[in-house]
Amino acid sequence: MKKMASIREIFAKNLRENRRKCGFSQEKLAEKAGISTQYLAMMEIARKFPTAEVLEHIAEAMNIKVYELFLIDHSPREELETLRRDIINEMKQTFCDIIEQTLKKNP
Repeated sequence: MKKMASIREIFAKNLRENRRKCGFSQEKLAEKAGISTQYLAMMEIARKFPTAEVLEHIAEAMNIKVYELFLIDHSPREELETLRRDIINEMKQTFCDIIEQTLKKNP
């Protein structure tokens, strides 16, 4: 199963992509958000994570909602397929556990 990205990685990717969509350099976004360019650069490579206040300043500077910095870009079909696989795996494990418990009780 594919490893899920951490919240820092998701945020870093979305921050970078949204900044580029806005046509901002790191310097320009940092200036508009009132943070240092170095701090912004570290967030974009998931080495630093902002406070709620900084998140608000960044989102406002890019004219987006804070939650947009945390969206996972999966299509609904991919999400449903992942959910389906997870449910099937969970059911298989539960079924195996029930059989194992039954066999222990009735050898």
